[in-house]
Amino acid sequence: MVRAIGVFKMAKATLLLGVALAAFRLVHTDIAALLEARVPHIGLEPGGRYVGRVLVEAAALTPTRIQDVGVGSLIYSALFYTEGIGLCMLKRWAEWMTIVITSSLVPVEVWEIFRRPNAAKVLVLVINLALVGYLLWQVRKEEVGGGKTAKA
Repeated sequence: MVRAIGVFKMAKATLLLGVALAAFRLVHTDIAALLEARVPHIGLEPGGRYVGRVLVEAAALTPTRIQDVGVGSLIYSALFYTEGIGLCMLKRWAEWMTIVITSSLVPVEVWEIFRRPNAAKVLVLVINLALVGYLLWQVRKEEVGGGKTAKA
C-alpha cells in the first residue's frame, strides 16, 4: 500500500509538471484570445455564462501571475516526486515527509471548503486524511511491532 501511495504521489507530480510546462509556455501569450479561439472548437458557446467568466478571469492573468503558477507547480512537482520515489523505495523518511507535508495542508483544505464548498475539495481532504492516517498507522506498526527496521 505504501508503494501505491508513492505511485499516486508521482502521478500528481507528473500532472503538476505538465501544468508548470504549460504555464511557462503561456507566459507571454494572450490567454483570453487563445481560449476564445478554442472555445467553439470544443462545442462551447463563447457567450455562455461560465465560458464568459473563464474568459474574464483569463484576461486578468498577468505574465508574472502565470510564471508564479509555473514556479509553484514545478516546486510541488519536485516535492511530490521526492515523496513518491521515497515511498516506492519504502524509505521511512519518505513516510514521515509525506505525513508532515500532507498534514500541513489540511488546515488550508478545510479553510477552502468553508470558503467555497464543493464535492471535489471534500474528496481531496478525505483522501489526504486517509493517506496520513494510513501512513501514521504503518509507521506506528513498524515501530511497535518490530516490523521492518527503519531505513535511512
